[in-house]
Amino acid sequence: MSGNRFSLAAGIALLALAPAIGQLHAQESATGRLQGLSISSGLPIQIESDRLEVVDGESKAVFVGNVNVTQGPTMLKAGKMTVYYASGSTGSPATGSANIDRLEVEGKVYIKSDTQVATGDRGTFDMTSEVLTLSGSEVVLSEGKNVLVGCKLTVNMKSGRAQVDGCKSETNKSGRVMMSIQPGSQNR
Repeated sequence: MSGNRFSLAAGIALLALAPAIGQLHAQESATGRLQGLSISSGLPIQIESDRLEVVDGESKAVFVGNVNVTQGPTMLKAGKMTVYYASGSTGSPATGSANIDRLEVEGKVYIKSDTQVATGDRGTFDMTSEVLTLSGSEVVLSEGKNVLVGCKLTVNMKSGRAQVDGCKSETNKSGRVMMSIQPGSQNR
């Protein structure tokens, strides 16, 4: 796939949300600015899966089974990844040279970049709007012992703004976003 159009979220900077904690007023959502979150276009991408199906007529490629995607320090793992190509795109989905419109991943989604990890049940990345969404019964962002838990993470890569929405679950009866920050961690 062409390195100039495809990228994963190049890190989820959990500690950058820490200054926003004092300003949180909503019970079900938290908003903060992510520092260093950007589109990395110059690095090569490696994709591995048990199976690949290319559907030229629908302009998509579907990677199924133990999907592993790496680009520089960023790694994504999922059960399935569907790549939708832009209509009228030059190139071919079969060779990965067509322009990508959006990505959809599902099945125990795991994203790691350097020391940050995000997990959820499914995710999307819209290449045009540069919006990443990770959702599920529990979305967990962590860096070391610092942890943020909700049900939906939305990151605007252009502005660097992120929002985490809470939800009620077996482990979260209140439905609120939960964050645990270790003292001194923001100085690292």
